[in-house]
Amino acid sequence: MSNTDLDFLATLESVIIERRVSPSKSSYTSELFASGTQRIAQKVGEEGVELALASCHNNREETMSEAADLLYHLLVLLANQKIALADVVSTLESRHVG
Repeated sequence: MSNTDLDFLATLESVIIERRVSPSKSSYTSELFASGTQRIAQKVGEEGVELALASCHNNREETMSEAADLLYHLLVLLANQKIALADVVSTLESRHVG
């Protein structure tokens, strides 16, 4: 993964947070925030199952698409809970053993 890839995740996270703080009527992200935590969590679950099923079919394109959907919805859930992606990465780093 390049720095550009990580920069895009940071940019996407910023856009998602902006939609939480300043909702837009035409934004799916704003709709998700308005629908509440339960709906956002439901979407994360749905996308996780879809990713798992796609991977069983060994379809690279479908797996990447579902992984992107899951990652997006996860970022929305984290923003809804006011948890930064950097904090999740720190948690992963703390679990890494040498």
